[in-house]
Amino acid sequence: MGAHRRKCDWCGGGTPIVRDMDPVNPEYQYWCEECARALIIKGDPIETYRELEGEPIYGRLLDEHCTLKRFYSFATA
Repeated sequence: MGAHRRKCDWCGGGTPIVRDMDPVNPEYQYWCEECARALIIKGDPIETYRELEGEPIYGRLLDEHCTLKRFYSFATA
């Protein structure tokens, strides 16, 4: 199944914008924008990720909502 047909692994409804490349639980790899934002606000952002929409949506969410001063990795092909 292609990424454009997937649904968010957490809520089951949203279209994923980001994939966690090093998930703690492999059942939760694909995240929609709302669920990804909630992770960041909760203080548990995805650290190694791949943007799925071709735009840096998750990167912008990190810039807007993340107060932690950690290094995050954008995974390339």
